[in-house]
This record gives sequence, C-alpha cells and structure tokens, in this order.
Amino acid sequence: MSARWLVVGLGNPGARYAESRHNVGFRVAELLAADAGLSWRGAPRLDAEAAVGALGGGISAVLLKPQTYMNLSGQSVVAAARFYRVEPSQLLVLHDDIDLPLGRLRVKRGGGDGGHRGIRSMIERLGDGDFIRVRIGVGRPRVGEVTDHVLGGFQPADRPLLERALVRAADAATMVLGEGLSAAMNRHNRADDEDPPAGG
Repeated sequence: MSARWLVVGLGNPGARYAESRHNVGFRVAELLAADAGLSWRGAPRLDAEAAVGALGGGISAVLLKPQTYMNLSGQSVVAAARFYRVEPSQLLVLHDDIDLPLGRLRVKRGGGDGGHRGIRSMIERLGDGDFIRVRIGVGRPRVGEVTDHVLGGFQPADRPLLERALVRAADAATMVLGEGLSAAMNRHNRADDEDPPAGG
C-alpha cells in the first residue's frame, strides 16, 4: 500500500483538549477531511485516527491524527510512514506555534523543533527533520506558563481570527500538495491583513 502524501495534524486526544491551542493541527486535518468527504477511522496499529483518499485536485493522501498524546507523536507518525511507505519528503505536518501571533501562518521545510514537543518527538523518531510544516500561530501567554497556555482554550474574541487561520492553513496544505512548497510559501507566509500577491 502506498500514498503520495502523509498529512499529520498534531494534537492531544480526548474531549478535554479538543478546543485547546495545542490542537489546532487536529482541527486543520479535520477541515481537510471534511472538504474532501473523507471519514476518520481508528487505526490501532498506528496509534492514530486516519482518513485516506483524495484531497483537492485528486491528490492521494493519508490524513493522520496521532492518539499518543503530543510528546509521543513521532511514535505514531513513524508507524504510519512505514505502513504507507512515505518518505520524509512526502510528509506534511500541521501544528501550533507560540512564536507566531494568533492567526499568522508559516510554511517551511526542515529546521529544528522550536521547542515544540510533538515536532521534537517526530524528529527523534524519524531521524530526520526534513519535512514540511504548516505552523499556525497561537501566540505566547502574557502571563503564566507556556504549558497552561497551549493546553488552554481560546478566548471568545479570538475565535473569528482563529477560524480564518484554520481555513487558511488547510488551503496552505492543499497548495503544498498540489502546487508545491514555493507557491504555498509565497501565498501564506505573510501577515493575515496583507494583500495577497498579484494573481494570488
């Protein structure tokens, strides 16, 4: 069995964390599945939920939501990459980023973990950080601990900006798969209130 892309949304399982900042990766993966009419199914051997099929433009993909909790995400991703025979170059990860303001996106390939434990786990287990990331800004806390911030929910006033960011992140992922990394970076690595490039 083979798939062209493995698209991983990072998050923590369970209703307790569903609306947390740390779970924006899950939410973007869910948007992609809904847009493509794909259903989520449990994949116990992968410690994950998976949705398999064609995304926009008919691109073959496996959408994955690891169920290992964030710090062990690499365990699930490695199992899925082996099962579906996906190389790191065919891996796209959707995750929260406290170093970006709420609503901002960054699309990039490779790099370190930036303090993100899910990304750290993936790099450690894959032995390679050369995968594409769609980073979704959730901002840093003004006061308090980072852990409490990422495991906490969004304020009501933040939700309109959040929802726009989730839709844009799904669009960025689709653009990476269909048009390439450079196109997605040119379109989405900008402030939310900037005008898109001509023709964008």
